[in-house]
Amino acid sequence: MYDIEALYEAESVAHAVALLEEHREARIIAGGSDVLIHIRAGRLAGSVLVSIQKLDVLRGVSLEEDGTIRIGALTSFSRIAQDPVIQTHLGVLAEAVSLIGGPQIRNIGTIGGNTCNGVSSADSAATLMALDAVMEYQGPEGKRLVPIQSHYVAAGKTALGRAELLTAIGIPQESYRRCYGHYLKYAMRNAMDIATLGCSVNVRLTEDKRRLERVRIGFGVAGPVPIRSPRAEAAVQGEPVGEAALEAAGTGALRDVQPRSSWRASRELRLHLVPELTKRALRCSIRHAGGRI
Repeated sequence: MYDIEALYEAESVAHAVALLEEHREARIIAGGSDVLIHIRAGRLAGSVLVSIQKLDVLRGVSLEEDGTIRIGALTSFSRIAQDPVIQTHLGVLAEAVSLIGGPQIRNIGTIGGNTCNGVSSADSAATLMALDAVMEYQGPEGKRLVPIQSHYVAAGKTALGRAELLTAIGIPQESYRRCYGHYLKYAMRNAMDIATLGCSVNVRLTEDKRRLERVRIGFGVAGPVPIRSPRAEAAVQGEPVGEAALEAAGTGALRDVQPRSSWRASRELRLHLVPELTKRALRCSIRHAGGRI
C-alpha cells in the first residue's frame, strides 16, 4: 500500500536530529495525515521516514515564566482546542484548529505538521501569523528561534535547515495580553474542506474601548505562503473603532495580497473575498474585545 524505503523510530529529539543527519533525504513523519497521502499518491514514493511519534516531550501546552505560551510541535489539533491555557488566552487559535478536517484528522494531525508542510491553506497558519508566533527549531547546531514570517520561504518550503525539526511554537505574551481575535475560513463546504481563503485578526483596544491600540491581520491562500498584511494593520492602528476603520483595513489588505487562480477558486474571487473577510473578522474581534460596532 505504501512505498517506503525505510522507517526509523526516533527515541529522543537528539536522536531524531542524528537520524536526519545520517539520512539526508529523510522526511519527518508524525501524525502522517499529509506524508502518507503523498506517498500513497506516488509523489513521495520510496521515501526514508524518521518517525517522531513517540516523542511525548514534544506534546502539550505550557505557560512559561516569561508569559510565553509554548505549544509542542506534536500537539494534536483536538488537544490544542481543548487545552485550558489555549481556551483562556488564545481562543482564536482553538477556533482555527477546530475547522481543520474532521474529528479523525484533528485527533492525529499536529500543529507542527500543519505549519511545516509549507502550504498556504493551513488553517492554523493565518492565526499564528496574527499572533506573531515564534518557531523553535532543533538541529545539529542546537536550538534557534525563527519568527513565523521568516518560517515560510516559498510555496511548500520552510526555513528549516538540513537535519532540523520543529520542536515547538511560542506565542509571546504581547500577542495575547488584552488581545482578542477571530478567524474566518471561506470554503465551498461547511466542513472537511480546504480553505479558499482564510483571514485571522488579533486586536487590542484602548482601555476605553474606543480605539484600536494594536492590530494584526493574517491571511491564508492570499499568496504563495501565509502572510501578514502590514498595510491593513497600519491603516487602522490608533484609529477610532467604527465602520471607517473596517473599510480602511479591507482596502489596505488588498494592497498586500497576491492570490492566484487554482481549480478551487479564481484570483478574482479571492480578491473579492479579501476585504470582506477582513472587515468581518475585524468586526468580530472588536466585539470580542468589548468594543461597540
